Amino acid sequence: QVQLVESGGGLVQAGGSLRLSCAASGRIFTSNTMGWYRQAPGKQRELVASITIGHTTNYADSVKGRFSISRDNAENTVYLQMNSLKPEDTAVYYCNIVQYTGVYWGQGIQVTVSS
Repeated sequence: QVQLVESGGGLVQAGGSLRLSCAASGRIFTSNTMGWYRQAPGKQRELVASITIGHTTNYADSVKGRFSISRDNAENTVYLQMNSLKPEDTAVYYCNIVQYTGVYWGQGIQVTVSS
């Protein structure tokens, strides 16, 4: 099995920054993609950003230029640096990892951006 533990969320004013971390443990295979999703109240879960084992990244249009995803393959950890935060970024953020054995999710962490 695979476990994912997120950290770094919280409350921040609009224009501020937060850095999320997600550590994966368990049966991690060398070919995988890690990502961050978010779900706001009353909305569907959506992709924020993803990064492959080779560091190829993909971003939602709404966060391009403000958020940056990175990873440490040796530590099986993925990060999300969030700058210029907006109230509409408020959501529960989920980390995930996709590998040939399946898709695994963290428990989610709250990010709240006040106006």
